[in-house]
Amino acid sequence: MSQQEQWKSKIGFVLAAAGSAIGLEAIWKFPYVAGTGGGGAFLLIFLAFTLVLGMPLLLGEFMIGRMGQSDPIQTYGKLASNKKWNFIGKIGVFTCFVLLSFYSVVGGWIILYIMKILSGGLAGLTQNQYGQLFGEIISNPYATIAAQLVFMIITILVVAQGVQKGIELASKVMMPALLLLFIILVIRSLSLDGAIEGVKFLLVPDFSKLTSESILFALGQAFFTLSLGVSVMLTYASYLPKTQNLPQSAISIILLNIVIAILAGLAIFPGVFAFGLKPNAGPVLIFSVLPAVFDHMPFGMLFFLAFLLLFLFAALTSAFSMIEIIVASVTKNDSRKRKKTTWVTGILIFIVGIPACLSYGVLADVQLFHKTIFDLMDYAVSNILMPLGALFIAIFVSWKISKQDLFAELKQGSNIGYVFFSICYFLLKYIVPIAIIVVFLDAAGLSDWILHLFK
Repeated sequence: MSQQEQWKSKIGFVLAAAGSAIGLEAIWKFPYVAGTGGGGAFLLIFLAFTLVLGMPLLLGEFMIGRMGQSDPIQTYGKLASNKKWNFIGKIGVFTCFVLLSFYSVVGGWIILYIMKILSGGLAGLTQNQYGQLFGEIISNPYATIAAQLVFMIITILVVAQGVQKGIELASKVMMPALLLLFIILVIRSLSLDGAIEGVKFLLVPDFSKLTSESILFALGQAFFTLSLGVSVMLTYASYLPKTQNLPQSAISIILLNIVIAILAGLAIFPGVFAFGLKPNAGPVLIFSVLPAVFDHMPFGMLFFLAFLLLFLFAALTSAFSMIEIIVASVTKNDSRKRKKTTWVTGILIFIVGIPACLSYGVLADVQLFHKTIFDLMDYAVSNILMPLGALFIAIFVSWKISKQDLFAELKQGSNIGYVFFSICYFLLKYIVPIAIIVVFLDAAGLSDWILHLFK
């Protein structure tokens, strides 16, 4: 077997891990969830949950990933001296397979919108016409499947090159470009007349607008926006040397994720308010409402093109991590098998994703449990598989690995204090599992019962 691959630099790992976390959740889902959840109050609750609950779980995946120095399935059995625990890694691999199969569909939509802008097909429409165009684009079976395939081929080509020459190199280009594009868009958005109302909506907490539903949304968002629960962060940490400062890396990734979420809000809400549109437009905010916003600006379509490019970069860096966990599991970190495995895996994911791609077109009438195929896959991943994986990882790290071994691992490469470690350990062992169970119950439609318990 070939030598275990490793990251070439500390910043490369941080950017790749941050890129995994900063995906559709941060740029697409966060703005519309914040818009429906009360803006600033939602943001404050989200930040608190991310730091208090997301940080311990992220560190947990980092610690066992670097301790195991193995693929995401075998790591659990190796550390527990019992292969039965490998089921946690299998859940993560299966989840990433399903997730990328419909995630790539949205990636294809982004590519189609970029092509529309370049061909001049997005300029001068009304908001209703933008909504109609969105429906036409996602219902076109040939265009959406072709775009989904293009998205998957880009992902395959990068990951097939390996950790250093593929994922790390691409992340070093895409993440700084993403930040630069965001800053440009935020500056442009803040220059609009009436933009201050959008800033206030996002940054000034109004707790009268905070609902029990938005609190539970914020709780789930704090976990899933960091790519937790699917062993992706474990996989990336397995490529780390012992000299890497894990707490510092975790803090950097969380801060980058928070900054991107806030920048997404600052790029979107000022324009939405400036042109008198609704901030709670839902999932169509990016594809239906934003084109109308940008179209009102001088050189608006150019700025919308920049937004879609950063959206594509974010989607791709997340896609890299999803396919990487599968490739690492199949190849057992043998780089000689990487290219073939990546291509086979990527094509299989594309094929499995075709029904989801057709869910808004020829298969729109095909529904299971009153959901389209796309929505059902999304629901299964977001509300069942990811929370389940996060719960098992939290239990495994805090109950199966000794506290002393975890602290010793965390100390390597850092001068972290025992008090900070003990707080994170306590949160991971007792509080995080409870929070995940709450998310589970909310997903099952039992949120009213949850809230009744605390009255």
